[in-house]
Amino acid sequence: MQLTIKYFGMLAEATTISEEQLQIDTCSVSELLKKLKNQYPKLNDKDFKVAINRQLVDNQYVINNEAEVALLPPFAGG
Repeated sequence: MQLTIKYFGMLAEATTISEEQLQIDTCSVSELLKKLKNQYPKLNDKDFKVAINRQLVDNQYVINNEAEVALLPPFAGG
């Protein structure tokens, strides 16, 4: 499947990109994060949330079709 991965704020700075396309088999969020953290080691030091198709998900969520994945840094509410 093809995923669109979007990086925001400090995560875009850590990866030096704001978006990429990734071909990957069905996987959980934790498996995807392991792959991304191996590719971009600076992500290991960052705290962030993951959204799939604009819905926040946990690490056990299974990504089983083409999806938009967003890595979201902490943000302050007002």
